Amino acid sequence: MKVIVPMAGRGSRLRPHTLTVPKPLVPVGGKPIVHRLVEDIAAICSEPIEEIAFVIGDFGTEVEQELIAVAEKLGATGSIHYQDQPLGTAHAVLCAKEKLSGPVVVAFADTLFRADFKIDPSDDGILWVKQIEDPSAFGVVKLGEGDRIVDFVEKPKEFVSDLAMIGIYYFKKGEELRTELEYLIDNNVIKGGEYQLPDALRRLTDKGTIFKPGKVDEWLDCGNKTVTVYTNQRVLEFDKNKAEKLIHPSSEIQDSIIIPPCFIGEGVRVINSVIGPHVSLGAHTQVGNSRISNTIVQENSIIEHGNIADAMIGNHVQYLKKAQDLSLGDYSVIE
Repeated sequence: MKVIVPMAGRGSRLRPHTLTVPKPLVPVGGKPIVHRLVEDIAAICSEPIEEIAFVIGDFGTEVEQELIAVAEKLGATGSIHYQDQPLGTAHAVLCAKEKLSGPVVVAFADTLFRADFKIDPSDDGILWVKQIEDPSAFGVVKLGEGDRIVDFVEKPKEFVSDLAMIGIYYFKKGEELRTELEYLIDNNVIKGGEYQLPDALRRLTDKGTIFKPGKVDEWLDCGNKTVTVYTNQRVLEFDKNKAEKLIHPSSEIQDSIIIPPCFIGEGVRVINSVIGPHVSLGAHTQVGNSRISNTIVQENSIIEHGNIADAMIGNHVQYLKKAQDLSLGDYSVIE
């Protein structure tokens, strides 16, 4: 099994946190979003993941090395591919065209999920979907006889279906997807200035490919600060039965209360503070005389005399006063 992860966008809705790192490498629950995404996929795969192909922009050597490390931690080989222009979802997948053979999962790296199903390798294809109340803002699938997907509709103005596509797909024969993606490019099949993956899916369906819905129990977005903080809360809840692994043994906690679930990273110092619930403190962060809840703090930051909730704080931040509901990017200094 191969996994292709298109992630070339910089994540403008999550700024300032994506000014120095791409959105899929922003941590939730102490682990990058993309790392958790691939773990979610591995949990429902019936066979091991052999390779993970990351489709990126010009993110730099350090980011590329980190992505390769993500793959290796899961026992897979990592490879890097580039999307130099934002030409749509179909174009992004085709940037890793040499990986489109045999069984392939395509997963766009801005979402996490929980699902109680396994990929059946005999299925032609599976599209991960979530039942939602208002489908008008999403791409949805229409089902026919036998739970077979018969159409793909982008942001329907009239009700077609309440099953939204969450951006994760399984293809039994990746080479067939490659053929249809190349058709879109070669014939300039463009909508809204971009080559769209659902157009390739529709062509596959018209040729007899049977796509089935893979219904997920929970769909977590990481598109902006508010939903990313909520996603952090949910993944800490998922991981709370691993409480002994959520607090790194090198952390130093003095005269403080930790209200679980919380993630406390390597080399973190917490003094005279109340932390939690639903707080992630990145490596080598220092917290003193503070109260923090429902918040992500990334690495190497210093917080003193803070009263912080529902916040997201970047790397190398110095925060030395009281406030609520923050979103501070890397290297900010608040006194």
